[in-house]
Amino acid sequence: MLPLQEALSHDLAQSLFAQPRNLVVEGLTDLFYLEATADLLRAEYIADLDSNIALIPATSAAMVVYYATILHARKLKVAALLDSDSAGDEAAKQAVLLQTLGNKAIIRTKDAYTGPLMRVEMEDLLRHTLVGIAKAEFAWDIAATAAEQPNRPILEIFKGEIPHFSKYKLAKAYVRWTRGHAANDLSITERVQWTTLIEKINASFDEPAAAR
Repeated sequence: MLPLQEALSHDLAQSLFAQPRNLVVEGLTDLFYLEATADLLRAEYIADLDSNIALIPATSAAMVVYYATILHARKLKVAALLDSDSAGDEAAKQAVLLQTLGNKAIIRTKDAYTGPLMRVEMEDLLRHTLVGIAKAEFAWDIAATAAEQPNRPILEIFKGEIPHFSKYKLAKAYVRWTRGHAANDLSITERVQWTTLIEKINASFDEPAAAR
């Protein structure tokens, strides 16, 4: 992980203050999922994530608040994408984040999710596809449990059933999968959810009519 972290730090140092629009996400895996899925949907003209938005990975939900505050202080436009779990809830309620960004610029994964889960993480927006990739790529077969427990977050199932499970390996496997597949290979529900998420991200940077 050290070379990866060093490369990431270098990229952040080069680009952190370079873009006028910045979306802060919780971590590197969220960045992988967002970039790869946005590319799939863009290629099929389903949804188009604004290419002028820089994606900034923090190291946790708590650090999203820190990054967003720094970027806002530099007079840059900032939005935050947080999971709808306990850590994301705590970060979203931080007074400094609310005062800095406002409700419109704080996007939660549950805002795009259409299923029965109460605690929604980024991976739950790709639940069907990730189960298939995990089995094909690593022989991690959790399909039966995922079907029997639709109210349980998919990462929780992986961690409970797969010894030494790595969410980073799963995210990178998804990125590889997208290079040989199209948006139509996602489930209909996944396409709808990600289209909604991308639309919300783009809209979070729209200026009010009075400000134009």
